[in-house]
Amino acid sequence: MDRRSFIFGTAVSDYNFIGREEETQRLIANFTEGINTILISPRRIGKTSLVKHVKKLLDSRQDVIVVYLDMFACKTEYEFYNALSAAVLKQTASHAEKWMEYAKDFLVRLTPKLTFSPEANTDFSLSLGITPKTHTPDEVLNLTEEIARKRGKRIVVCIDEFQQLGELPDSLTVQKRLRTAWQHQQLTSYCLFGSKQHLMSNIFQRRNMPFYQFGDMIFLGKIDTATWVDYIVEHFADRNREISKDLAQQLCEQVDNYSSYVQQLAWLLFSRLNNGDTATKEQLDLAVNDLLNANEALFMQQVEPLTAYQMNFLRAIAAGHHKGFGDKEIRDDFNLGSPANITRLRTALINKDLIESHGRGLLYFTDPVFLLWFQLRMM
Repeated sequence: MDRRSFIFGTAVSDYNFIGREEETQRLIANFTEGINTILISPRRIGKTSLVKHVKKLLDSRQDVIVVYLDMFACKTEYEFYNALSAAVLKQTASHAEKWMEYAKDFLVRLTPKLTFSPEANTDFSLSLGITPKTHTPDEVLNLTEEIARKRGKRIVVCIDEFQQLGELPDSLTVQKRLRTAWQHQQLTSYCLFGSKQHLMSNIFQRRNMPFYQFGDMIFLGKIDTATWVDYIVEHFADRNREISKDLAQQLCEQVDNYSSYVQQLAWLLFSRLNNGDTATKEQLDLAVNDLLNANEALFMQQVEPLTAYQMNFLRAIAAGHHKGFGDKEIRDDFNLGSPANITRLRTALINKDLIESHGRGLLYFTDPVFLLWFQLRMM
C-alpha cells in the first residue's frame, strides 16, 4: 500500500483516498447492475480516483470486470477504436497469451503485436492496427459484448477524458454510431467522464445530441471541509508532524476544497516541516506561494493567447463580478467593449475552460488556484 502523506497529479487510492462513500456505493450498484453512468464535475475534483477506487473494489468479484481507458490521446475515430479494443482485450484477459487468443477470436483479419518492456515486472503494450479496411465500426464496438457473452460476465467500460469524443472529426456521426451500438448491449455498460465540464455537458445534456439521457448522470461535488480537515490532521500526525484543525481548514479554503489542490498544498506545507514540528500560518502562506509558483508556467500558457478584451473580462470576474457584464458601468470600468462583445467573450472563455457558468448564468473561474494567481499577478 502506498503510504505517501499526500499525492497529487495522479489518481489516489487506499491510504490517500478520502470520503466519497455515497458516490462509491452508487457506482458499485450501477456497475454491478449494468447501468450506464456519466460523471460530470470540474477538473481536479477526483473523478478518476473515484472510478479507479470502485474498479479496485470490484476486481475481486467473479461476475463483473471493470475496464479503464483514457481517451485523451485519441484524435480520430479509429484511434479511439484501437485504444478501446486494446484496453478491453488486455483487461479482460489474465495474461498475455490470452490477449492474443482473444484478439484472434474476436478481431479476425488482424495480426496482433505485443511489445514487452525490457524491465522485469512491467506491463505489455498491445498493438492491433485496426483500420477502416480491416473492420467496420460495428465490429469493434460490439467486441466487448462478445467477450462478455463468451466469458459469462458483465463488463463495465470506464472511459476517461470522454469529452475528446466531441473533438473528433465528424464527431456527431461518431457519437451516433457509439450510441446506436452501445444502447442495445445487454452485458456491457459504460461509465463516461472527463475533465472539461462544459464539453461533457454539451455531449450529455443537450436534447438534440445522441448521448442525451444515456444513463445515470452524477454531478460530483467537492469533498466537505470537515472530512478534509480530519484527513490532513491525521496524515500529518502519521509522520510525526502537527497541524491544527483551524489551519487545516484555512488550507482547504485557500483552494476551495478542490481535491488535487488540497493534496498538493498539504504536501507543500508538510514538506516545510521537520520531524516533530507544528505547522504555522506563516508556513502555510509560504506553501501557497509555492503552489502558485509550481503552476505559474501552466497559467501563463493559458493567458498568453488571450485578447485584451478577454483578459479584461477575466479581471471583471476576478474582481467579484459574476453577472451584469453588459451594464455600462462594468463595461466602462473594465473596458469590455460593446454589449454585443460580451456574448463573444463569455463563449470564448467558456470554450477555453477558463470560466464556467453556474445557476442563472453566473460566471466563475473554473480553477481556484488560477483565480488566486490571476488576482495576484494580473490585476
